[in-house]
Amino acid sequence: MSIKPSHYEQLLCQYSDRLGAIFLLKQHRSYLEMIPSLRRPEDSLITLPLPVVKVRQRKALNESNLMSPSIQEAIQLPCDLAVIMCDPEWKIKLGSEIVIFIHRPDEDFSHLLSRWRQTQIHLDKDYEWLMPEREAHMLSEGGEKVHPLFVVFEHTLERIKKGLKGACLPYIVQQSIPEETEEILESISESS
Repeated sequence: MSIKPSHYEQLLCQYSDRLGAIFLLKQHRSYLEMIPSLRRPEDSLITLPLPVVKVRQRKALNESNLMSPSIQEAIQLPCDLAVIMCDPEWKIKLGSEIVIFIHRPDEDFSHLLSRWRQTQIHLDKDYEWLMPEREAHMLSEGGEKVHPLFVVFEHTLERIKKGLKGACLPYIVQQSIPEETEEILESISESS
């Protein structure tokens, strides 16, 4: 059985919800432990599906290497989801950030790995997250360290799982999505 676009869409929708993201992090203990308050986990993280960052860059004005003021450019990251940690009491963003890559239909290892490498390049500069309206008041400067997490399916090719393991990149294997969930999603998309 191959991975269908509805499988990818289902997981993106599921993990975009804070409870879904917490469920995902429970499957990788060291990432679960990054949540600032396990008593109030929903208030301790923010999920950003298909995240956008404002990257600040300085550019040389001429040959004498005079630098221009910072130029901001909004970039959509090639990851599927970002999970930003925040203090549940103070409502401030903390340093840990997790970027999640869901295996997409017809995506091979080199493309999946390339999405992580592109994300690393973008987040190696000064950046800030474009936050949801409800958290727009938070300072959203880039964090101390960005941690990747890959989500693959039972039916993902073994070479992809082997490649992630060989590259020492953490991943979890998502169990099959029930057929009835697929049918519900397909009927919703057909009626739209």
